[in-house]
Amino acid sequence: MKIVAMSGSKIGTKTSTAIKYTMKTIKNTYPHVGVTFMDLAEYDVQFSDGRHYLDYEGDTKYVTQLIMEADAIIIGTPIFQASIPATLKNIFDLLPVNAFLHKVVSMLVTAGSPKHYLVLEQQLKPILTYMKAQIVPSYVFIEEQDFYQKEIINDDVRFRVDRLVEDTIALTETYTAIREKKEAEYFF
Repeated sequence: MKIVAMSGSKIGTKTSTAIKYTMKTIKNTYPHVGVTFMDLAEYDVQFSDGRHYLDYEGDTKYVTQLIMEADAIIIGTPIFQASIPATLKNIFDLLPVNAFLHKVVSMLVTAGSPKHYLVLEQQLKPILTYMKAQIVPSYVFIEEQDFYQKEIINDDVRFRVDRLVEDTIALTETYTAIREKKEAEYFF
């Protein structure tokens, strides 16, 4: 199983901190699972211009291929101006419509205010659904007060991240087993 844990912003550290904690949880609890950290701040990704994702070069091609080859994606995103960052939206624009077909996608959000709690429901989930993702129903919402010196200090948030990891792994294993069984029945 391949998981990409993505921090979907070019600025700030809270989302990256939360995704790094998520990765640590995966590595400690599920050592057999391959997980790759992708911080979009570390890549020079071009703006989508309508080409097929394999026609891009450099960081853009690397990032899109890594996502396309994953079995599951954990998307971490901050909320800016009551919306997901353009950096993250650009990633979706670079990918084909069916990019998340047969992939489990879970979400983690960092925000400065509880007022942004439903942004994922109203903006990110519709995009992921359109792109055919199997979405983990619950997500983790983390406020600024839950961090201190680049660490998550809220035990409830850590518990919810641990549960998100558990749900992501379980759903990925389940959907993979179902898909493999259907494919085996189809070919025999």
